[in-house]
Amino acid sequence: MELKGLKINILGDSITEGCGASSFDRGFASLLQSEYGAVVRNYGIGGARIAMQYHLLDWEPPYDRNYVIRAKEMDKDADVVIVFGGTNDFGHGDAPFGSFADRRNATFYGACHELFSYLESTYAGKEIVVMTPMHRADEDITADKFTTHPLIDYVRAIREVAEYYSLPVFDTWANIGLTPKVPEIMKKYVCDGLHPSDLGHALLAKKLAAYLRTL
Repeated sequence: MELKGLKINILGDSITEGCGASSFDRGFASLLQSEYGAVVRNYGIGGARIAMQYHLLDWEPPYDRNYVIRAKEMDKDADVVIVFGGTNDFGHGDAPFGSFADRRNATFYGACHELFSYLESTYAGKEIVVMTPMHRADEDITADKFTTHPLIDYVRAIREVAEYYSLPVFDTWANIGLTPKVPEIMKKYVCDGLHPSDLGHALLAKKLAAYLRTL
């Protein structure tokens, strides 16, 4: 598809918002507009999770702004809807992981089902693209996380539910080429081990734009 003039909603977290870049206009979502001509509506909110949060943290609002809630607030005239999340469900979410059979926003699996089915119904006939989480420095289980699942399990769940709804997946986990496990990559592209730098955002925008052109 041609990106110029294309109306794109991006539902995301701090990476979509532009965190890690030297300014928000250097984030990948902004670059899709400034460099590739798309009309991008950035629905990125730092700390946001796909699934509901059971115990609110001190810095959060007095309600949970998860993706299932926020999806219903997006503009409805989009040509493309992109969903980029999951890393915060792993990093500081406390919703149960659940199973593929779940269908409600009480578990991570259930939230993916509820979100993707809502988007397909609301944006019928439009492109809905699901992005998997990127690698991060602390992607394995640690004592300070609520979850008992490593980040790769969240990636697999997102892929599985997206496939169930026949949604295309831009697999940043497998194909973006950015992993903090390689010191040189972390220093240049993912400086804090999670958020892309200016160069990381530019690379993400370039690869996402190339992917969208294939649809």
